Amino acid sequence: MSNFTDDPFSLDKLRSTLIRLEDTIIFALIERAQFAFNKCIYLPGALEFNGATGDRSFLEYFLWETEKVHAKVRRYTSPDEYAFTSPLPDPILPPLEYPKFLFPNDINITSKIMEIYTQSIVPEICEDRDDANYGSAATRDIECLQSLSRRIHYGKFIAESKFRSDPEEYARLARLNDREAINELLTNRVVEKKLLARLRHKALVYGQTLDQEQEGTNKNLRIPVQLVVDLYERWVIPLTKEVEVDYLIVRGLAYGKSE
Repeated sequence: MSNFTDDPFSLDKLRSTLIRLEDTIIFALIERAQFAFNKCIYLPGALEFNGATGDRSFLEYFLWETEKVHAKVRRYTSPDEYAFTSPLPDPILPPLEYPKFLFPNDINITSKIMEIYTQSIVPEICEDRDDANYGSAATRDIECLQSLSRRIHYGKFIAESKFRSDPEEYARLARLNDREAINELLTNRVVEKKLLARLRHKALVYGQTLDQEQEGTNKNLRIPVQLVVDLYERWVIPLTKEVEVDYLIVRGLAYGKSE
């Protein structure tokens, strides 16, 4: 969870957080890729697991148990953290006071992130076999899911920052429910191009073993470079924009009523 006790809401600071999350996501994917697909951990009832999982898949069960612990230490009271499972217990720690920046909203696309991750991302980065490392694979899955969710939902902060730069126009488009125009207004293609180029370089460097004398000479990268770039281009960027547009519609429709 982030430290929101300072003033982290300038667009430059928000983008620096997104850049840092790139590292987290790439390393999480590299760690997951060392294990097989282990398809059974994503299928409810595929294995009994001593009857512990009920009607959940093993991953859903493991994630639920993990999020219960995290909820107790108030992880999901942070404005940039979103749980995948429910119900969760109340925190045992006293609440923290976070600066008010986001407009109140209930936008949460963790279910869509879970579906895309298990059906489209894991099959791409892992060998299609079963190595019986179910606990290790699910542990890495949880790290991937949480980092992806945080990065995607962080789009709300970007959206709020951009809304404040041109509230009248965003509010006008929100009243028209013109999602395409909102998406166009908030998109910075220069930044996106730099992001994909940076990801390509990071995936190349992080995917090598450290004994390589010259960058790019390792022909056995731990994760394909293009796969990381495609993941962002096909999933992370579009899902982030979906969150941003949803948020800007909520924000724009309320503009002027409570300002």
